[in-house]
Amino acid sequence: MPSPESLAWLAKLEQKYAADQQDVNLYLEGAYHRRYVSYWDYVRLDTLLSLQAPLTNLPDEPIFIMYHQITELYFKLCLHEYEQIGFTDGIGAEKLLMRVRRVNRYFRHLTESFAVMREGMERAQFLQFRTTLAPASGFQSAQYRKIELASTPLGTLVGRERRADLGDAPTHAALMERLYWRAGAKVESTGAKALTLTRFEERYDAELTAWAARWQGHTLWEVYQRLPEADRTAPELLKEMKALDKQINWLWPNVHVKTAARYLADPEAAPHPGAAIGPDPEQATTAPPQPPTSPTGTGGTNWAKYLPPVHQRRIFFPALWTEQEVAAWGG
Repeated sequence: MPSPESLAWLAKLEQKYAADQQDVNLYLEGAYHRRYVSYWDYVRLDTLLSLQAPLTNLPDEPIFIMYHQITELYFKLCLHEYEQIGFTDGIGAEKLLMRVRRVNRYFRHLTESFAVMREGMERAQFLQFRTTLAPASGFQSAQYRKIELASTPLGTLVGRERRADLGDAPTHAALMERLYWRAGAKVESTGAKALTLTRFEERYDAELTAWAARWQGHTLWEVYQRLPEADRTAPELLKEMKALDKQINWLWPNVHVKTAARYLADPEAAPHPGAAIGPDPEQATTAPPQPPTSPTGTGGTNWAKYLPPVHQRRIFFPALWTEQEVAAWGG
């Protein structure tokens, strides 16, 4: 005889499937035939471990590939949280705080784990296998661009030097055309768009334009702004909002600079002051770092001018920072 617990679960199942005009017996039969799940099948382990396809026989190249794949998975985790933030009706301060903390945790892990890239590959090997990668670049991460577009209104991501002629009511298309990253992959010698950028635009422009349109009114900043003032000024939420801004726009770019300097900068040149992870804004200096002497980046671009956050001064939530903090950004 079935136990009382089994009969109770059967009653719940009948109620669940009856609500959708489904026959519970069909689903019970399916449960009987279903094989046991295993860990390796559930996480698609064999597929996951087969996704690394190095272009050379240099043993450190798989490290480079796997770390970038891990990074993209963390970005996907972040976007999962952004979806809950932007498209949950009436999300309150408590849920918003929880999800912003999760995004901060993901980016903190990414920043701290970048030592895998910075310290985990031989410089000589990297300089050899990177020649096979052109024009591919981490610049081409569409998920990272989606995180930016989900964080703040589109106008905030317009390059500072391209805001003057926008007018009072810029169109969506005009804002998209002036996004800061449009100037992030230019050929150093000519100023023309690098192949890195043109291929990225060909692949993702339509998708990112639609993504940005979908997020109008739903970005993290706009959701935060709709909270009651008492919730917006609550110390914990304010702290996490500023931490997210700093994690994505200061610490994460700076750890890239430090890594790029290790592998690309002239080892005989003076240390690059922008190559260290920045301190807190309140403690930062305002002296801009000078780019190191280095090989050009992918496709002839100059990574030393583009990567350091002190040059971009990109901030998702400028209203949360003082003028002094903004001036010291990325120091």
